[in-house]
Amino acid sequence: MYLNIFKSKIHRVKVTQAELNYVGSITIDEALLEAAQIQPNERVQVVNNHNGERIETYVIKGERNSGTICLNGAAARKAQVGDILIIIAYAWMTPEEAAQHQPTLVFPDENNRLIP
Repeated sequence: MYLNIFKSKIHRVKVTQAELNYVGSITIDEALLEAAQIQPNERVQVVNNHNGERIETYVIKGERNSGTICLNGAAARKAQVGDILIIIAYAWMTPEEAAQHQPTLVFPDENNRLIP
């Protein structure tokens, strides 16, 4: 049996762009992805703290240290520039792996940059 376990999250980032006329996804600053151990094309859950919306989409790598958080395609209808999001990734694990797992938590500053 495998369990779908909370792997990592980027907590409280601000939407910098919303591009409706794009094939769907979320573009995330590469530095944030690396810190959260989230891969390009990985499925993530996006939670909007401003309106309660929750969506699932896949990740596109954004420019490193740009602070970019851009919802693309249909996802752009679920948030506005300035909304605060939590981005969560999950992983399939055996119960034994899950018992040992510690999630990776990333808490960027108000400009979506890593805090040293």
